[in-house]
Amino acid sequence: MLTGSLTTRLILLRGNSASGKSSVAAELRARYGRGLALVGQDTLRRDVLRERDVPDGANIGLIDTVARYALDHGYHVVVEGILYASHYGTMLDALRHDHRGRTHAYYLDVPFAETVRRHATKPQAAEYGEAELRGWYRPLDLLPGGTESVIPATSGLGETVDRVLREAGLTAQGPRECV
Repeated sequence: MLTGSLTTRLILLRGNSASGKSSVAAELRARYGRGLALVGQDTLRRDVLRERDVPDGANIGLIDTVARYALDHGYHVVVEGILYASHYGTMLDALRHDHRGRTHAYYLDVPFAETVRRHATKPQAAEYGEAELRGWYRPLDLLPGGTESVIPATSGLGETVDRVLREAGLTAQGPRECV
């Protein structure tokens, strides 16, 4: 089922825990302003459904539904999360193929030692540690078909956001308050 329009943009941000996905997504929205919807895997899976990340989990369909709804209502959409290729690949591939506008997919590639270092700076650092991070970590868990651009750990936040905005053809409008 086709979704969005020729003018909407779909941006997929994937990577391991603490790779910077949420920071990049938040900065994209801050720079772009209104009209850019964030569809966060953690928000829908953990907060809305309180579901573990499992194959065929209910959150997979919810992520797809929310992204399509926003695209169909003229929003640019950023889908961000770990989004394991084995669990989410089929849904993301269908979403990408069904989107009428341009889609850009990125994998933030951060070595395990760096994810541990970055995790220590997060507010939820005490909730889980290196053992859990190691269990979740999947090196270069790319989607099939070579659809993702790999962004290395050496790319800073500003550089990464600049790249995504430029490649997606989105002009940074600056923050706009919700009323």
